[in-house]
Amino acid sequence: MKGGKSKTESKRADPKLAVNKKGGATTKGARKPAKGKAAKDPNKPKRPPSAFFVFMEEFRKQFNKENPDNKAVSAVGKAAGAKWKTLSEADKAPYVAKAGKRKQEYEKSIKAYNKKQEEGPTATEEESEKSLSEVEDDDEDDDDEDDDDE
Repeated sequence: MKGGKSKTESKRADPKLAVNKKGGATTKGARKPAKGKAAKDPNKPKRPPSAFFVFMEEFRKQFNKENPDNKAVSAVGKAAGAKWKTLSEADKAPYVAKAGKRKQEYEKSIKAYNKKQEEGPTATEEESEKSLSEVEDDDEDDDDEDDDDE
């Protein structure tokens, strides 16, 4: 068999065509899901915005009025970044002050949140954390107990 493949060569799989059976296809640099990562608490206060993001809130309204046909978020971000770089420290001062005020409010609310977490959940909070299906399951269990008594 000149130039032909032998039986052993034809049975070998090309490593480039191999399929990753464990987790599906992964791309270079793809992250693996974190194991044991705690769920985020929806009651936890959000971090305060920086001075730039306070500026962005105002700039976004102005930019959208001037460019109503522009729907690209990236265009707004690029324009805001360019404008922010051109502002002097005096022009940035009101945004820095607003950001500082929001940071102080955040620190107060996070202290209150942490204090509440240390105390532990109250009875009403424990019940509110149950999903509706768990509450319905509890109700069904109560109904079953009533049936057993009869």
